[in-house]
Amino acid sequence: VQLQASGGGLVQAGGSLRLSCEASGSLFSFTDMGWYRQAPGKERELVALISMGDSTNYTDSVKGRFTVSRDNGKNIVDLQMDNLRPEDTAVYYCYAYVLWTRIDYWGKGTLVTVSS
Repeated sequence: VQLQASGGGLVQAGGSLRLSCEASGSLFSFTDMGWYRQAPGKERELVALISMGDSTNYTDSVKGRFTVSRDNGKNIVDLQMDNLRPEDTAVYYCYAYVLWTRIDYWGKGTLVTVSS
């Protein structure tokens, strides 16, 4: 299984970025897909998750600013990030989970840098 992410970069505070991730190679549907992030010197944390039924879960700090969405037919999960803040600076990792096999899958990180 491969998760290929794109869309990171440098943006000023208040700006927007959109991350996209395509998962491939699984024989089973991805139960949950989403994004985690890891800032320098900090642990990896959940940003947003979306289930196959489109139920969403966000960490408190991004609620109202980030929107996660998915295309089940194409195994794509997107993260629209608006009103970005310097504290959103981190490496963002695409994530997918298959309930049937209880396996987590991770993409290579994409760097998001928000300047003040």
